[in-house]
Amino acid sequence: MSNATLFETLRESHEIQRTLCRQLVLAKKDMAKRESIFMDLKVELEAHAAAEERFLYAVVLMDDAGLSSSRHALAEHHEIEEQLEDMSVRDKSTDAWLEKARELGKTVRHHLKEEETKFFQLCGRILSDKEKKTLTKKYEKDLKRMRKKLAS
Repeated sequence: MSNATLFETLRESHEIQRTLCRQLVLAKKDMAKRESIFMDLKVELEAHAAAEERFLYAVVLMDDAGLSSSRHALAEHHEIEEQLEDMSVRDKSTDAWLEKARELGKTVRHHLKEEETKFFQLCGRILSDKEKKTLTKKYEKDLKRMRKKLAS
């Protein structure tokens, strides 16, 4: 991770999120597996969102050119957080819960695509090379810390 660029580092977590979203919907019959994948996904989404908001969104939000896009991305993080909360129930065996998992996957994929095709390009223009390097280190450190905190 340490030699990766800021956007490569963010995309690594995005790929983990995409994979877990797919696995969650595919774990139809095995409830223990479904629960485990859901918890892994929840930790990854929440840890990534916290680190990304602190060390990318907040910085870009301070630039006039990044204000609207940052607000939009924050709103999508909030929507995902609400979906996760709604899915954090004891019984994950119902068809209704599986439909919520599908909807979460759709929301996550939409958000990641928007970030990767629009938001990262904007950030690339706003941030200096030095800022990108500094933010990469801070993001990586906070992501690791948040994953550990949320998993416990």
